[in-house]
Amino acid sequence: MKNMSRVSPKEDGINLKAGAVRKAEVLSQALPYIKKFNNKIVVVKLGGSALTDENLSSSFAHDVTWLNSVGINVLVVHGGGPHIENHLKKLGMPVNFFEGTRITDLETLDVVEMVLAGTVNKQVVELINQSGGKAVGLTCQDGNTIKARKKKAKKTEDNVSVDFGLVGDVESVNVDLLLTLMDDNFVPVVAPIASGERGETYNINADVVAGKLAETLKAEKLVLMTNTVGVLDDSGDLIPEIDALTIKSLISKKAISEGMIPKVEAALRASERGVKSVHIIDGRVENSLLLEVLTDSGIGTMIRA
Repeated sequence: MKNMSRVSPKEDGINLKAGAVRKAEVLSQALPYIKKFNNKIVVVKLGGSALTDENLSSSFAHDVTWLNSVGINVLVVHGGGPHIENHLKKLGMPVNFFEGTRITDLETLDVVEMVLAGTVNKQVVELINQSGGKAVGLTCQDGNTIKARKKKAKKTEDNVSVDFGLVGDVESVNVDLLLTLMDDNFVPVVAPIASGERGETYNINADVVAGKLAETLKAEKLVLMTNTVGVLDDSGDLIPEIDALTIKSLISKKAISEGMIPKVEAALRASERGVKSVHIIDGRVENSLLLEVLTDSGIGTMIRA
């Protein structure tokens, strides 16, 4: 029989001590941020891998619950692109995008509304509740939180007009319901479905919704969680901080393209309109939200006006 290697009591004690020292370092680093953000609002847009990976979803829910438990008001806005596309493919329906925005006809909207307001919203709410938080699921229709208008058509490089269908832009924002919920220590979880002036339903980009809510709530921080390490330059390297001129340049070079375009535009707009810090971070990293909010280094890209 082979001898099994065992950790000696001395080595075990060293490991325990190292772990305790590391925890103490993390907590001491977090304390100033806990004080800084106490009773402040942090708006988080959840999307990408964190919605499809069970470990990442659980990690995110734990982060939200932990932040809320130390007096930081967290508001979650979620997308659900991978879930929507899976449903559309199962139904044999087309998946069409232009400049990162889903072209949405009436049949596609039915699927989008079912997935976002139903499946994904309930999934996120349940995960936060299971981790010890108090989450409430909403759409932008609840409490007239957001009123929408039809998104204007855009032209391609060949001068062809693209009609986005039932995709909306934000017309007006009412945060009374959200403030009431956060005052009672609930975590609002918002799906980006809104009503128009005549009661028609619109699908709105979740990054745009998160940015507008952060702006109206005068949030301390806006965090957009995505499937990349942050904003990349034209060589594919992470840009730790970025401003409006650099964003415009990278879009013109197509280094920023597709779904990253509405993300950086929403982030920049929020930064320009008073949100104190705006970040695009990698949602594929466990506990990435805690790392961004409560540590010196942070992760991803900070957007500066």
